[in-house]
Amino acid sequence: MTGDDAEELAVEQALALVGGRNQARGRADDQAGDRANDQARHRADDRTGDQAGDRTGGQKGSQTGSQAGDQMPHNQNPGEPADPHPAPYTTPSPAPALPWDRARAVAARAGRGGPLAVVRLPLDRALGHVLAEPLAALTDLPSFDTSAMDGWAVAGPGPWTYEEGVSLLAGVGESLAADRLPDGTAVRIATGARTPADTTAVIRSEHAHVDEARGLLSTRRPVVTGQDIRPRGQECRSGDELVPAGTVVTPAVLGLAAAAGYDALPAVPRPRVDVLVLGDELLAAGLPHDGLIRDALGPMLGPWLRALGAEVSGPRRLGDDAEALREALTSSDADLIVTTGGTASGPVDHVHPVLAALGAELLVDGVTVRPGHPMLLARLAPDGPHLVGLPGNPLAAVSGLLTLAEPLLAGLAGRPAQDAYRALVHADVSGHPHDTRLVPVVHRAGRAGGRDHVAPLRYNGPAMLRGIAGADGLAVVPAGGVRSGTEVEILDLPWAPATPWTEGCFT
Repeated sequence: MTGDDAEELAVEQALALVGGRNQARGRADDQAGDRANDQARHRADDRTGDQAGDRTGGQKGSQTGSQAGDQMPHNQNPGEPADPHPAPYTTPSPAPALPWDRARAVAARAGRGGPLAVVRLPLDRALGHVLAEPLAALTDLPSFDTSAMDGWAVAGPGPWTYEEGVSLLAGVGESLAADRLPDGTAVRIATGARTPADTTAVIRSEHAHVDEARGLLSTRRPVVTGQDIRPRGQECRSGDELVPAGTVVTPAVLGLAAAAGYDALPAVPRPRVDVLVLGDELLAAGLPHDGLIRDALGPMLGPWLRALGAEVSGPRRLGDDAEALREALTSSDADLIVTTGGTASGPVDHVHPVLAALGAELLVDGVTVRPGHPMLLARLAPDGPHLVGLPGNPLAAVSGLLTLAEPLLAGLAGRPAQDAYRALVHADVSGHPHDTRLVPVVHRAGRAGGRDHVAPLRYNGPAMLRGIAGADGLAVVPAGGVRSGTEVEILDLPWAPATPWTEGCFT
């Protein structure tokens, strides 16, 4: 399978589960103003506890590997050699974390920071892209009056005479269809064939009676003028808007576009994403052993990001190496770089120091959400790219993915924001004293007249994927928790619309 084939297969799989670079970026002062106006109360003991939790039990923040001598100093300028005797690592003062909903809004606005690029893609390459412009019909649909059934085109009242052996077929016999059909006559016609001028109606074959001896056609049912004729322009007129800009190109949209006369579609290039997996303790294969654990995020993030509409490179494993991280960030030509682990303040957590050394602008530095508190969003340069730093623990990384990467990618790809909706939760759900919680849930259909609802799933710790693997959404649980029967906001997972509502196996 070629690379192009693999990419198209990935897009088709993403659509079955559901489905260029942004040329300019938003103003930094708008983002900074949002952060200043919406800073959440933040307690140092809570942050410390969350960061410690995100460094144990799963992919961490990171916990082994490079020593302090490998740390990128804050005062090193881009392009300068590393100081052979760097200052010991010191934990920076934590910035106030943003509330969860404000962090998502900042990410969405960052993605919409500039005009969208537009490319014209042939129909066979447009699947999964987003329309950059409204799709307007290039012709009337249908473009001429056509028969909706196999039968007889008739003119005037019956019975009708007909000529044996003469018939109108779709795409054949157009010269006959261009002729007028005199009153009192009939002609055989196939579904989709053009009806002759002055046709009164089409009589279905099963409703017609043919007297071959007399050469006459009659009908067993009354004839209504216009019956079983699809008139020109019934579906649309030339110039009518068929679907708006921002629509994801599905197989049905491709069919509609072809019917409306398109050979290529104006589309937004898919955002390009690089995935960098950090941590010396991660294995790419085999069973965990000797303090080493399997990398769960490398295999998960690529397909997940593709389901969000991105074009994703294969994950790069960098270990706990500040210089390797810096080189990867400065050499990337992606629209978005996603890192895993290293976002806290431990001795080998290099993301913050490297971003500082590169002069990156932190748009979000911590979010008051559990799991996933030490996530971040940065802009590496005024004209991009962006970086989303995910915590190392798997479910915490999923939280960061949906909090920051999903709304950012929607903006970069020209997709409309996901419509928020609420659902009843059937169980008490405990909450954090101060922060939002994201809890895996599964939808259930109401029984005996009851309302549809969601049920929270077990195995929802920061390092666990067992709960999210059985989920079709995440419930947004406010600080303090909710009681059974309360409505909560739901975040759909990318494949949720194609997942039948089920009881699940992890409740």
